[in-house]
Amino acid sequence: MTPPDPAQRLAKAHVPEGGAPLPELCEGVDMRILRDGTWLYHGSPIARKPLVKLFSTVLRREEDGSYHLVTPVERCPVTVDDAPFVAVEVARAIVDSRQVLTFRTNVDDHVVADADHPIRVEHDDRTGEPSPYVTVRGGLDALIARPVYYELVALGVEGPGGNKSVYGVWSSGCFFELGRLDRAPAP
Repeated sequence: MTPPDPAQRLAKAHVPEGGAPLPELCEGVDMRILRDGTWLYHGSPIARKPLVKLFSTVLRREEDGSYHLVTPVERCPVTVDDAPFVAVEVARAIVDSRQVLTFRTNVDDHVVADADHPIRVEHDDRTGEPSPYVTVRGGLDALIARPVYYELVALGVEGPGGNKSVYGVWSSGCFFELGRLDRAPAP
């Protein structure tokens, strides 16, 4: 059976009052993004980086936390194990006497850590292991790769106002906490 062409799908799409048609939810597409940033289609890695980069441009996070590839006529669900991207590199620059940290993701997006693109670190309640992230766009985060996190730690300073219990980095005039020195280790 031949799937309907996009024009037919668009004609059948529900159109909310005063809005654009809602994209149709596609079924049977098994897309997954692993914690290491590998994209899978029906369990097999997508080896063509230009294709992954293209998919990444239409990836959206819904209000309920789910992920979809969204085109004007379709929404395809994507399972994301942790974060959809991985920050694989960080570059440090001084701009107007302020440190600026720019991350490059596995899909070659570049993002400057600032108030709109914060760095945050979540800790596993059981092990205390940190999982650092930087916001890329529209609620989409990049897990900061371990070697990149170690680079951040090397750039770290005590917290604002000489707070020695907080350790973090500055970027674009914002302080981002990487950890607390008074944090009790996991039992």
